[in-house]
Parts: sequence; C-alpha cells; structure tokens
Amino acid sequence: MKLQILAACAALVTFSAGSALAGDPITAKLASPVAEKTKFIAGGAMFNCEADACVALAPTSQTYAVATCKTIADKVGVVASFEGRKALDETRIADCNAKAIAKAGGATQLAKQ
Repeated sequence: MKLQILAACAALVTFSAGSALAGDPITAKLASPVAEKTKFIAGGAMFNCEADACVALAPTSQTYAVATCKTIADKVGVVASFEGRKALDETRIADCNAKAIAKAGGATQLAKQ
C-alpha cells in the first residue's frame, strides 16, 4: 500500500513539474517583423512567429540554448532579445546573430551590384 501511495505521489510531482516548465514561455524579439506568420521547431519547442516576436509556449531545457537562438535568427532574421525563465546576454545574442547578419550583409551586397 505504501508503495502505491509513493508511486502516485511521484506521478503527481512529475506531471506538476512538466506543467511548471510549460508555464514559462520563451520569447525571441526580432529586430525586424516577419512578413507573414511562421511556425517552426527549434531547441525542441514549437515557435510561432508573428510581427516582431517568436514565442514558444512549451519550451524544453534545450530551448534556452544559443543554438536555438541561432536557428531562429537563421529562419526569420536578427534576434534583438531572447528571454523567458532565463535570458541570453549581449555576447550570446551577438553570437546568435552572427550568421544572420552575415547573410543579410551578403544580400545587401548582391542588391548593390
């Protein structure tokens, strides 16, 4: 009987922990708004992008990584801020945007030719 109660308590804690994490959305504010609503998976979470923000309502621990920010920047453009339960500092934001900025610079160079 005690084992059943212990198992039930463990199950409740597991479900509660998952709900607590899901309650902390992560938002990537963009330097420029997206042209149209966009959805994609990055860092194990579904991001919905509209206007100048991409939001993941159910992030995982992987979602808070610079690699996730890089994926967002590659798909929709330069990220101005990346935060939720945690936030990326300026150095990590710069690292996140390096490829997107280079890609935008290359497009600008082609347009000038």
